[in-house]
Amino acid sequence: MGRVHFIAIGGSGMSAVARVMLAHGVAVSGSDAKDSAVLDSLRELGAQVFVGHDAAHVADVDTVVISSAIPESNVELAAAREAGALVLHRSQGLAATMQDSRRAAVAGANGKTTTTSMLTVALQSAGLDPSFASGGELTGQGTNAAWTGSDLFVVEADESDGSFLVYRPEVAVVTNVQPDHLDFYGTFANVEAAYGTFAASVQPGGLLVACADDAGSARLAASAMESGTRVLTYGFDDRADLTLSDHVADDEGIGTSTELHLPGGGHVTMRLATPGSHNALNAGAAYLAATAGFGADGTRVLEGLAAFDGARRRFEVRGVAAGVTVVDDYAHNPGKVAAVVRTAADIAARRGGRLHVAFQPHLYSRTRDFAAGFAAGLAPADSVVLLDVYGAREQPMEGITSEVIAAPLRELPGERNVAVGGSFEEVAHALASSAREDDLVLTVGAGDVTELAGLVLRALGEG
Repeated sequence: MGRVHFIAIGGSGMSAVARVMLAHGVAVSGSDAKDSAVLDSLRELGAQVFVGHDAAHVADVDTVVISSAIPESNVELAAAREAGALVLHRSQGLAATMQDSRRAAVAGANGKTTTTSMLTVALQSAGLDPSFASGGELTGQGTNAAWTGSDLFVVEADESDGSFLVYRPEVAVVTNVQPDHLDFYGTFANVEAAYGTFAASVQPGGLLVACADDAGSARLAASAMESGTRVLTYGFDDRADLTLSDHVADDEGIGTSTELHLPGGGHVTMRLATPGSHNALNAGAAYLAATAGFGADGTRVLEGLAAFDGARRRFEVRGVAAGVTVVDDYAHNPGKVAAVVRTAADIAARRGGRLHVAFQPHLYSRTRDFAAGFAAGLAPADSVVLLDVYGAREQPMEGITSEVIAAPLRELPGERNVAVGGSFEEVAHALASSAREDDLVLTVGAGDVTELAGLVLRALGEG
């Protein structure tokens, strides 16, 4: 590919691909709208990184890597096309670096970043040392990607724009199939068809690991089995090949213990330091993929899962001030929001405290399509602040504001305070003034809401 330039190199997916290419010795440059710690780390690895976009940045490059969020009007992309440079989607760039690796690809509307991270750590614990590329930084390792030179590669397969079809994995994991990214797919039927193609891309003799608890994933598993693909399912459903049971949280609600009933008979105890039954499911998927997919030793896999301390922005405890715990999470669709809020509410209740949530909706189309689902997911909180919609690649839509979530939320049973709008500084001080010792503050969303967590901690400290 020659010299490679990444447009918006600071994004989680783009930076992961850039790290892998740098490890391969590829000459990498990139640009992003603003400076960040991610850009600093890429510079340290040898990338030439620019802040701001300029056609001059691609004057001497051979290949340009983009994501679906980059518009054709971007000056660097337009200049690259005019110059005849090779333009690749980030998934194509990553696939090119995998060469002859045995590949595991993790897909799903919810949980794929955590499952990718868990599978990576499980294989590391088993001594298999996989290369990996994830959408979130492994907090214990300080990176979201690495090239190790082993014959295994674990990748988070992003379904948002259909690009997850390029990897042709030996082991595929599908955590769930749910209606999301309808701005791209249009209908849920198209979403399901894309996952069907993903399952069909598993290499001959490979394995599909699918969640039996999710209706869409269960349908996918049944269809794949009919087509002759080897399939193993997991879930709390007793019809799953790997059945989870006796899921118990510790007194603080963070650590958990779950019994795994194995496909070949017998059972083992799985202990995790990450909260929630949804994370137990993610770990069950990782256990199956590692053991049944790659032959990893089950005992060592469980040791790795027990030591896993999370991925960045996946129920990440940002700090404690004045006895209040502040947690940040990337959840941005109804299923993810429901899982993280339910888990946080349980932890707060165990401590005798309350849960305060600041949620930033992501995309106008998603807010429009799933307002009622977001309201239901937020309902367990004692108070909710709905920030302005983070439009990302979309332009504002008439009548679509955070109020479309607030209205149905106010109508749901139970007592909770619901507020809409405000600057980050205003919201941070409001949260700090209402939170008490043993309470939990949760900042949620895929936009810049992550900056709010630090402001809340500072406001609590000042109080």
